[in-house]
Amino acid sequence: MAVESPSATEYIQHHMAHLQSMHQNVIVDFSVINYDTIFFSLAALLVVFFLLRMGAKKATSGVPGKMQCAVEMLVEMVDNQAKNIVHGDRTYIAPLALTVFCWVAMMNCIDLIPVDLFPWIAGFLGLDHLRPLPTADLNGTLGLSFGVLLLLFYYGIKVKSFSGFIVELFTAPFGKFPLLWPVNFLMNLIEYCAKFVSLGMRLFGNMYAGELVFFLIALLGGFMLDFALPGAAAAGLGQVIAGLVWWLFHVLIVLLQAFIFMMLTLVYIGQAHSSH
Repeated sequence: MAVESPSATEYIQHHMAHLQSMHQNVIVDFSVINYDTIFFSLAALLVVFFLLRMGAKKATSGVPGKMQCAVEMLVEMVDNQAKNIVHGDRTYIAPLALTVFCWVAMMNCIDLIPVDLFPWIAGFLGLDHLRPLPTADLNGTLGLSFGVLLLLFYYGIKVKSFSGFIVELFTAPFGKFPLLWPVNFLMNLIEYCAKFVSLGMRLFGNMYAGELVFFLIALLGGFMLDFALPGAAAAGLGQVIAGLVWWLFHVLIVLLQAFIFMMLTLVYIGQAHSSH
Protein backbone atom coordinates (compact mmCIF):
# COMPACT_ATOMS: atom_id res chain seq x y z
CA MET A 1 0.00 0.00 0.00
CA ALA A 2 1.47 3.33 -1.06
CA VAL A 3 2.40 5.83 1.61
CA GLU A 4 0.75 9.20 1.13
CA SER A 5 3.20 12.07 0.83
CA PRO A 6 2.92 14.78 3.50
CA SER A 7 1.48 18.15 2.59
CA ALA A 8 3.66 21.26 2.62
CA THR A 9 2.36 22.22 6.07
CA GLU A 10 2.92 18.72 7.47
CA TYR A 11 6.45 18.66 6.02
CA ILE A 12 7.42 21.93 7.70
CA GLN A 13 5.75 21.03 10.98
CA HIS A 14 7.58 17.70 11.04
CA HIS A 15 10.98 19.29 10.41
CA MET A 16 10.38 21.98 13.03
CA ALA A 17 9.55 19.46 15.77
CA HIS A 18 12.29 18.68 18.28
CA LEU A 19 13.44 15.38 19.70
CA GLN A 20 11.97 16.01 23.15
CA SER A 21 11.73 14.22 26.47
CA MET A 22 7.96 14.76 26.38
CA HIS A 23 5.37 16.61 24.35
CA GLN A 24 5.21 20.31 25.19
CA ASN A 25 1.66 21.54 25.72
CA VAL A 26 2.32 25.06 27.02
CA ILE A 27 4.60 27.86 25.85
CA VAL A 28 6.90 27.68 28.90
CA ASP A 29 7.60 24.25 30.35
CA PHE A 30 11.02 23.77 31.98
CA SER A 31 10.42 20.04 32.41
CA VAL A 32 10.73 19.49 28.63
CA ILE A 33 14.24 18.76 27.34
CA ASN A 34 15.16 19.19 23.68
CA TYR A 35 17.73 16.45 23.26
CA ASP A 36 18.70 17.47 19.72
CA THR A 37 19.54 21.04 20.78
CA ILE A 38 21.76 19.80 23.61
CA PHE A 39 23.48 17.17 21.44
CA PHE A 40 24.27 19.42 18.47
CA SER A 41 25.33 22.32 20.73
CA LEU A 42 27.87 20.13 22.50
CA ALA A 43 28.95 18.52 19.23
CA ALA A 44 29.60 21.96 17.70
CA LEU A 45 31.59 22.98 20.78
CA LEU A 46 33.74 19.84 20.55
CA VAL A 47 34.40 20.51 16.85
CA VAL A 48 35.51 24.06 17.67
CA PHE A 49 37.87 22.85 20.39
CA PHE A 50 39.28 20.19 18.06
CA LEU A 51 39.92 22.63 15.20
CA LEU A 52 41.50 25.30 17.41
CA ARG A 53 43.65 22.72 19.19
CA MET A 54 44.75 21.30 15.87
CA GLY A 55 45.73 24.81 14.75
CA ALA A 56 47.64 25.39 17.99
CA LYS A 57 49.50 22.06 17.76
CA LYS A 58 50.60 22.83 14.20
CA ALA A 59 51.80 26.32 15.13
CA THR A 60 55.36 27.08 14.15
CA SER A 61 57.67 30.07 14.42
CA GLY A 62 58.54 29.70 10.77
CA VAL A 63 56.29 30.21 7.76
CA PRO A 64 52.75 29.50 8.98
CA GLY A 65 50.53 27.03 7.22
CA LYS A 66 46.98 27.73 6.10
CA MET A 67 45.43 26.42 9.32
CA GLN A 68 47.77 28.41 11.55
CA CYS A 69 47.29 31.54 9.45
CA ALA A 70 43.49 31.27 9.68
CA VAL A 71 43.56 30.74 13.46
CA GLU A 72 46.01 33.62 13.98
CA MET A 73 43.85 35.97 11.90
CA LEU A 74 40.77 34.94 13.87
CA VAL A 75 42.48 35.40 17.25
CA GLU A 76 43.91 38.78 16.22
CA MET A 77 40.51 39.98 15.00
CA VAL A 78 38.77 39.03 18.23
CA ASP A 79 41.58 40.44 20.39
CA ASN A 80 41.44 43.78 18.57
CA GLN A 81 37.70 44.02 19.09
CA ALA A 82 38.08 43.19 22.79
CA LYS A 83 40.85 45.78 23.12
CA ASN A 84 38.69 48.52 21.57
CA ILE A 85 35.59 47.77 23.65
CA VAL A 86 36.70 46.48 27.05
CA HIS A 87 39.00 48.83 28.96
CA GLY A 88 40.38 46.62 31.67
CA ASP A 89 41.84 43.18 32.20
CA ARG A 90 41.18 41.16 29.03
CA THR A 91 43.02 38.01 30.14
CA TYR A 92 39.86 35.95 30.07
CA ILE A 93 37.55 38.24 28.10
CA ALA A 94 39.31 37.88 24.72
CA PRO A 95 39.34 34.04 24.91
CA LEU A 96 35.69 34.21 26.00
CA ALA A 97 34.82 36.30 22.94
CA LEU A 98 36.75 33.88 20.71
CA THR A 99 34.85 30.92 22.17
CA VAL A 100 31.50 32.67 21.75
CA PHE A 101 32.19 33.59 18.12
CA CYS A 102 33.49 30.18 17.09
CA TRP A 103 30.80 28.26 18.96
CA VAL A 104 27.87 30.29 17.60
CA ALA A 105 29.35 30.26 14.09
CA MET A 106 29.78 26.47 14.20
CA MET A 107 26.21 25.95 15.41
CA ASN A 108 24.93 28.30 12.71
CA CYS A 109 26.88 26.36 10.06
CA ILE A 110 24.66 23.34 10.68
CA ASP A 111 21.99 25.25 8.78
CA LEU A 112 24.16 25.00 5.65
CA ILE A 113 23.75 21.20 5.63
CA PRO A 114 20.75 19.97 3.56
CA VAL A 115 17.65 20.16 5.74
CA ASP A 116 16.57 16.56 5.08
CA LEU A 117 19.91 14.90 5.79
CA PHE A 118 19.85 14.65 9.59
CA PRO A 119 16.10 13.78 9.81
CA TRP A 120 16.70 11.09 7.16
CA ILE A 121 19.57 9.62 9.22
CA ALA A 122 17.44 9.87 12.37
CA GLY A 123 14.74 7.80 10.66
CA PHE A 124 17.14 4.86 10.39
CA LEU A 125 17.79 5.17 14.13
CA GLY A 126 14.09 5.00 14.92
CA LEU A 127 13.74 8.70 15.77
CA ASP A 128 10.57 10.40 14.56
CA HIS A 129 11.83 13.97 14.92
CA LEU A 130 15.22 15.65 14.83
CA ARG A 131 15.96 19.35 14.50
CA PRO A 132 19.73 19.83 14.27
CA LEU A 133 20.03 23.65 14.34
CA PRO A 134 20.49 24.72 18.00
CA THR A 135 20.34 28.46 17.28
CA ALA A 136 16.86 28.07 15.73
CA ASP A 137 15.66 26.85 19.13
CA LEU A 138 14.77 29.68 21.49
CA ASN A 139 15.86 27.52 24.42
CA GLY A 140 19.37 27.36 22.98
CA THR A 141 19.78 31.06 22.20
CA LEU A 142 18.28 32.19 25.51
CA GLY A 143 20.59 29.73 27.25
CA LEU A 144 23.57 31.44 25.63
CA SER A 145 22.11 34.82 26.52
CA PHE A 146 21.61 33.75 30.13
CA GLY A 147 25.28 32.78 30.30
CA VAL A 148 26.22 36.27 29.11
CA LEU A 149 23.88 37.76 31.75
CA LEU A 150 25.67 35.82 34.49
CA LEU A 151 28.98 37.14 33.18
CA LEU A 152 27.66 40.71 33.42
CA PHE A 153 26.89 40.17 37.10
CA TYR A 154 30.25 38.48 37.65
CA TYR A 155 32.35 41.23 36.08
CA GLY A 156 30.18 43.95 37.60
CA ILE A 157 30.89 42.55 41.07
CA LYS A 158 34.54 41.77 40.30
CA VAL A 159 35.35 45.26 39.02
CA LYS A 160 33.21 47.35 41.41
CA SER A 161 33.05 44.96 44.41
CA PHE A 162 29.77 43.55 45.66
CA SER A 163 28.87 46.66 47.67
CA GLY A 164 29.75 48.96 44.76
CA PHE A 165 27.64 46.90 42.38
CA ILE A 166 24.62 47.06 44.71
CA VAL A 167 25.08 50.79 45.29
CA GLU A 168 25.19 51.45 41.55
CA LEU A 169 22.13 49.27 41.09
CA PHE A 170 20.11 51.64 43.30
CA THR A 171 21.77 54.99 42.51
CA ALA A 172 22.26 54.93 38.74
CA PRO A 173 21.28 56.52 36.47
CA PHE A 174 19.28 59.27 38.26
CA GLY A 175 21.41 59.87 41.34
CA LYS A 176 21.64 58.97 45.03
CA PHE A 177 18.49 60.70 46.28
CA PRO A 178 16.66 58.01 48.37
CA LEU A 179 13.29 58.63 46.73
CA LEU A 180 14.83 57.69 43.38
CA TRP A 181 16.24 54.37 44.57
CA PRO A 182 13.17 52.31 43.50
CA VAL A 183 13.14 54.05 40.12
CA ASN A 184 16.86 53.43 39.60
CA PHE A 185 16.53 49.78 40.59
CA LEU A 186 13.57 49.30 38.24
CA MET A 187 15.44 50.94 35.35
CA ASN A 188 18.50 48.75 35.88
CA LEU A 189 16.32 45.65 36.16
CA ILE A 190 14.61 46.50 32.87
CA GLU A 191 18.01 47.13 31.26
CA TYR A 192 19.37 43.72 32.27
CA CYS A 193 16.17 41.97 31.17
CA ALA A 194 16.26 43.79 27.81
CA LYS A 195 19.87 42.74 27.23
CA PHE A 196 19.05 39.13 28.09
CA VAL A 197 15.95 38.89 25.90
CA SER A 198 17.21 40.90 22.92
CA LEU A 199 20.53 39.06 22.72
CA GLY A 200 18.86 35.65 22.53
CA MET A 201 15.88 36.71 20.42
CA ARG A 202 18.04 38.42 17.77
CA LEU A 203 20.05 35.28 17.07
CA PHE A 204 16.99 33.03 17.25
CA GLY A 205 14.89 35.19 14.92
CA ASN A 206 17.49 35.37 12.17
CA MET A 207 18.39 31.68 12.24
CA TYR A 208 14.76 30.58 12.55
CA ALA A 209 13.82 32.63 9.48
CA GLY A 210 16.79 31.30 7.51
CA GLU A 211 15.91 27.72 8.38
CA LEU A 212 12.29 28.26 7.36
CA VAL A 213 13.37 29.58 3.95
CA PHE A 214 15.41 26.41 3.41
CA PHE A 215 12.29 24.36 4.21
CA LEU A 216 10.28 26.30 1.64
CA ILE A 217 12.97 25.85 -1.00
CA ALA A 218 13.12 22.12 -0.24
CA LEU A 219 9.40 21.88 -0.94
CA LEU A 220 10.09 22.76 -4.57
CA GLY A 221 11.86 19.42 -4.90
CA GLY A 222 8.64 17.65 -3.91
CA PHE A 223 6.79 19.27 -6.80
CA MET A 224 9.57 18.21 -9.15
CA LEU A 225 9.02 14.53 -8.23
CA ASP A 226 5.40 14.66 -9.36
CA PHE A 227 5.74 14.92 -13.14
CA ALA A 228 1.96 15.00 -13.53
CA LEU A 229 1.87 18.50 -12.11
CA PRO A 230 2.33 21.38 -14.54
CA GLY A 231 5.62 23.18 -14.06
CA ALA A 232 7.30 20.27 -12.26
CA ALA A 233 10.55 20.68 -14.20
CA ALA A 234 10.53 24.43 -13.56
CA ALA A 235 10.05 23.76 -9.83
CA GLY A 236 13.12 21.50 -9.84
CA LEU A 237 15.21 24.09 -11.62
CA GLY A 238 13.90 26.77 -9.27
CA GLN A 239 14.92 24.68 -6.27
CA VAL A 240 18.50 24.39 -7.53
CA ILE A 241 18.84 28.09 -8.32
CA ALA A 242 17.01 29.39 -5.25
CA GLY A 243 18.77 26.91 -2.99
CA LEU A 244 22.21 27.87 -4.26
CA VAL A 245 21.54 31.61 -4.04
CA TRP A 246 20.09 31.39 -0.53
CA TRP A 247 22.88 29.05 0.60
CA LEU A 248 25.56 31.50 -0.55
CA PHE A 249 23.73 34.41 1.09
CA HIS A 250 23.19 32.38 4.24
CA VAL A 251 26.94 31.86 4.63
CA LEU A 252 27.14 35.61 5.27
CA ILE A 253 24.23 35.45 7.73
CA VAL A 254 25.82 32.57 9.63
CA LEU A 255 29.07 34.46 10.18
CA LEU A 256 27.41 37.85 10.67
CA GLN A 257 25.10 36.61 13.42
CA ALA A 258 28.03 34.99 15.24
CA PHE A 259 29.99 38.24 14.95
CA ILE A 260 27.06 40.31 16.22
CA PHE A 261 26.54 37.98 19.19
CA MET A 262 30.24 38.23 20.04
CA MET A 263 30.30 42.02 19.69
CA LEU A 264 27.22 42.50 21.87
CA THR A 265 28.76 40.20 24.49
CA LEU A 266 31.89 42.38 24.50
CA VAL A 267 29.82 45.57 24.63
CA TYR A 268 27.79 44.36 27.59
CA ILE A 269 30.90 43.16 29.46
CA GLY A 270 32.56 46.49 28.65
CA GLN A 271 29.57 48.28 30.20
CA ALA A 272 29.95 46.11 33.29
CA HIS A 273 33.52 47.42 33.63
CA SER A 274 32.42 51.06 33.55
CA SER A 275 30.39 53.13 35.99
CA HIS A 276 27.30 55.16 35.18
